[in-house]
Amino acid sequence: MRRFANVVAALGTVGVAALGSVGVASVTAVAPAVAATHHAAACATNWGTNAKHRGSTSGTVATRVLAVRAGRHGCFDRLVIDLSGGRRPAFSAQYVRHIVAQGSGRVLRMRGHAFILVNVRGPGGAHYPSNAVNLASVAGFTTFRQVRGAGSFERITAIGLGVRARLPFRVFELGSPTSGWRIVIDVGH
Repeated sequence: MRRFANVVAALGTVGVAALGSVGVASVTAVAPAVAATHHAAACATNWGTNAKHRGSTSGTVATRVLAVRAGRHGCFDRLVIDLSGGRRPAFSAQYVRHIVAQGSGRVLRMRGHAFILVNVRGPGGAHYPSNAVNLASVAGFTTFRQVRGAGSFERITAIGLGVRARLPFRVFELGSPTSGWRIVIDVGH
């Protein structure tokens, strides 16, 4: 019966219709297992925990940090850093023992059991609260515990991301010189 149920699941709806009067209970029992396997494959977050970077955080600056926002996905939590137009943004993101304030070197208190420091080459814009304790609301998130501004000093803006554990993450950028840039950090659940 199990082998038959696997064949039915593999054939899908067309196979069920072709089999005619086969018991629906066999198909129903397999559907959750197929859905769970599909969800696990869709949530493959094999990004690793190593540092990620693009470009150099030294040199000329062409962008400004405008805003930070967070969102949830079925497989990961996402942090988005909105930047002005200009050159592609240089950034680095890595797990650190502590989030340290730019300029002063003071260790900042953070919620979470692991911390990702994100450095963006570009100062904070006029309305960007670079030292805010909660840059984005992450209440109820699966992985994120806190998003905190760590200051903007010598044209580098630092953001601390507190997460529940040292989990795999990825970083990439979207946008263009005319429409502005977004740096995206996804941390797997």
